[in-house]
Amino acid sequence: MKSNTYTISDLAREYDITPRTIRFYEDQGLLTPSREGRQRVFSEGDNVRLRLILRGKRLGFSLSEAKEIIELYGVESGGERQLTYLLEKIEQRRVNLKQQQEDIKSMLLELKSVEKRVRAALKEMQSK
Repeated sequence: MKSNTYTISDLAREYDITPRTIRFYEDQGLLTPSREGRQRVFSEGDNVRLRLILRGKRLGFSLSEAKEIIELYGVESGGERQLTYLLEKIEQRRVNLKQQQEDIKSMLLELKSVEKRVRAALKEMQSK
């Protein structure tokens, strides 16, 4: 049974990314296509890795974190190690996002305060 293969154009179209992005992931060692002449041929495994990379990016993981998660698949008992690592990364990401959320709330309150003072000063100037 022949496994599914993909060209760089197939993957770019499927994930709505540029071929340049895919080549970058290849340069980073995240994807390992074979070659038929000058054309890259991506396997189903490459397709799955690309999907995981893009999902990780959406969740805010760095490429190195995504690479670590993917590489854990090849390690003995990698499934458990991968899931444990992923849970740790999710918790770290959650903590970072909550901190960012608090920072944003604080900045919005400060902006509101400054805006109120500026509007009052402008109103005072206009009433003279």
